Amino acid sequence: MRLAYVPSPSQGVWHLGPIPIRAYALCIIAGIVVAVWLTERRWVARGGRPGTVMDIAVWAVVFGLVGGRLYHVLTDPELYFGPGRHPIDAVKVWQGGLGIWGAIALGGVGAWIGCHRRGIRLAPFADAAAPGIVLAQAIGRWGNYFNQELFGRPTTLPWGLEIDPGRDGTVPGAEAYHPTFLYESLWDLGVAGLVVWVDRRFRLGRGRAFAVYVMAYTVGRFWIESLRVDHANQILGMRLNTWTSLVVFVAASAYLLLHRGPRETEVEPSPEGEPAEGEAAEAISTTDR
Repeated sequence: MRLAYVPSPSQGVWHLGPIPIRAYALCIIAGIVVAVWLTERRWVARGGRPGTVMDIAVWAVVFGLVGGRLYHVLTDPELYFGPGRHPIDAVKVWQGGLGIWGAIALGGVGAWIGCHRRGIRLAPFADAAAPGIVLAQAIGRWGNYFNQELFGRPTTLPWGLEIDPGRDGTVPGAEAYHPTFLYESLWDLGVAGLVVWVDRRFRLGRGRAFAVYVMAYTVGRFWIESLRVDHANQILGMRLNTWTSLVVFVAASAYLLLHRGPRETEVEPSPEGEPAEGEAAEAISTTDR
């Protein structure tokens, strides 16, 4: 007999007059705020300029949200298209359904555009952003908790998650399920700490800190996927996201091994008309003479 369980929220939407306030959206927004704040600190510490991260984040966030939704819809089209389905639901992102793979891929395109506009290389920016991104994932996962979605198999463990009967994936007679949202959130916190420690210890650059984040995250996602019972297309008996984790892990490992060298010493060029740090120091020295 279970002595305890994790109750699910009674609601995930509150109304401020006619305006719905959704917990899922609040979790995503909170994650974005934390990611931008931490990336700003890391970027400035690497020699970047204050304000740059916010400019690039606008591109990355917009592209990331579109990419996350596209991945979800394209990999599970039967949820939105076909008999009895409503294609308009494909754009209802507030109901849940963002694929991290699409968010990172297309968000990276947005970040590249933002970096290109400021004459910045993407790799050092990605290194600065890596811990913030995975922290945003840790916070965003709590949106699944409020939506009562993406939970795991039935369990009798004390931290089993109570899910309202009738939800997709529920089993008749089951009282609680693995809280996979919590597993992934905690794993993501550990990944953030790992990336920060490895980055400081080995002074990683050239995109290698980002590669460490990708490798560590995919390891956790691989085993967490094995617990989930939500709808997912399968290939050779494994969930699509499990295969994606495996492929992405191999790609990130190859990148980490092939891209070597010291951390970049100049991550952002000086604005036009303003001397670089070394040039400014030389000018001051000349004036003192």
